[in-house]
Amino acid sequence: MGVVHRQIPTQRPFLVTGSQAYPPRMACFEVTLRDRTTEEVGDADAYQQEGPMTTFFRTGDGGRVDSWSTRVASVRTADVLLIRRTTATAAVSTLRTA
Repeated sequence: MGVVHRQIPTQRPFLVTGSQAYPPRMACFEVTLRDRTTEEVGDADAYQQEGPMTTFFRTGDGGRVDSWSTRVASVRTADVLLIRRTTATAAVSTLRTA
């Protein structure tokens, strides 16, 4: 009976050739309120309605809100006319607490 030689494939390391494919997000949201004032919420990846409030979150995985997400700001949903996602700006104003 003949001898069977088996070759074990070797893995080659992945070589990084450039910058990240998806750079870290620095998004903010521009919120237009019923009285036509505009506020910016910085360092937030996502938002969702929580009862009578719309809450903005900082997430670790790029936009999916879960139990590990951090609340950044909240605004009354009845006062919101428009929410627009924009790029981060240097000067970001904070929303007043309710």
